[in-house]
Amino acid sequence: MTETKIGMTIEESSEYTGIGRNTIRKLVEWNKLPVLRVGRKVIIRRDILERFMAANEGRNLRNEHDVKAVRN
Repeated sequence: MTETKIGMTIEESSEYTGIGRNTIRKLVEWNKLPVLRVGRKVIIRRDILERFMAANEGRNLRNEHDVKAVRN
């Protein structure tokens, strides 16, 4: 039986989306991608990540002003 995790680390999010770890860290720093912080660990919900991907299709994720923020 395989279970799908609802929350992923930055590394897991990077593997899941194909977006680089440093780019995901920048998106979190810019408050474009909401996260849950547990100590030093950052958790990103899968559904929010998928909404973020859909909202930013065709945008340059390395340009802070071009990225659309996603809220809970």
